[in-house]
Amino acid sequence: MKATETKLKGCFVLEPTIFEDERGYFFESYNHRDFCKAIGREVTFVQDNQSFSKKGVLRGLHFQKGEHAQAKLVSVLQGKIQDVVVDLRKDSPTFGQHLSIELSDENKKQVFIPRGFAHGFLTLSETATVIYKCDNYYKKEAEGGIRYDDNTLAIGWELNFEDLVLLEKDKELPLLN
Repeated sequence: MKATETKLKGCFVLEPTIFEDERGYFFESYNHRDFCKAIGREVTFVQDNQSFSKKGVLRGLHFQKGEHAQAKLVSVLQGKIQDVVVDLRKDSPTFGQHLSIELSDENKKQVFIPRGFAHGFLTLSETATVIYKCDNYYKKEAEGGIRYDDNTLAIGWELNFEDLVLLEKDKELPLLN
């Protein structure tokens, strides 16, 4: 596995070692020992989540607050998404900055997002199935979010806003400031 730390400290792009032959391919999507060694710290995941979305669906930018904050390991099983993370750690030199990366079933990249980040994604293919591991359990009362179209974030979403499929609650999220 190749792990590359991004400009956002603690956030990594992971690329598995893929073994291909005439039958297809094989790779380890998760190996606890290798994963922790690659990112340089111990993380124990306690929950797996899966979502299915149609083209144009934007999920996020969401996070869990306080003691319910979650680190995530995000992968795409089918399709293609634009995955976005925003650093919300107030003591971080990259506070308010974001990372945007394409994750797909073809490139097999994963993103590790530490606690203290907002996360969201836009479905670019006709459909996409996303799976992510979390190191803490979800709690509805600890849910938070920021607006996907916040000008201070300047996220270059890969779709016209008119074509977005977005929940009403996500349209009403606060701006970062």
